Amino acid sequence: MTPWKHAESTARKWGGSPSDYVHIHDWFDETKQFTGDWTHRALRHHSAGIQWAIDKFGHVVVNSKGHPIPVKMIAEQHVEEDCGFIPTPKDYLKLLTQNPERWMLTVGKTSRTVELTVKE
Repeated sequence: MTPWKHAESTARKWGGSPSDYVHIHDWFDETKQFTGDWTHRALRHHSAGIQWAIDKFGHVVVNSKGHPIPVKMIAEQHVEEDCGFIPTPKDYLKLLTQNPERWMLTVGKTSRTVELTVKE
């Protein structure tokens, strides 16, 4: 679903115009630029992403009809429309534990100390 289609769905549910809501749906889906496919959802389409949306956009948006609409409800609708439910970040991350790449298991990195001399 595109951000605009999500915004149309939100407008049908809460009133107002899709343009009242599209900025929130754009934010959820802007991570497509990193993956180009459905896997982008792991970055914001979860319970923490819903809270991040509230942090970014505030608790409510006022639509073009003058009605305050909770951002939480808009964000939950977006995630549910795409995922069918609201996953947690752990729902995505637990899949990594089943077949981790070697680099994921590496702790730390090799470092070296360099002496710095300051001349006046």
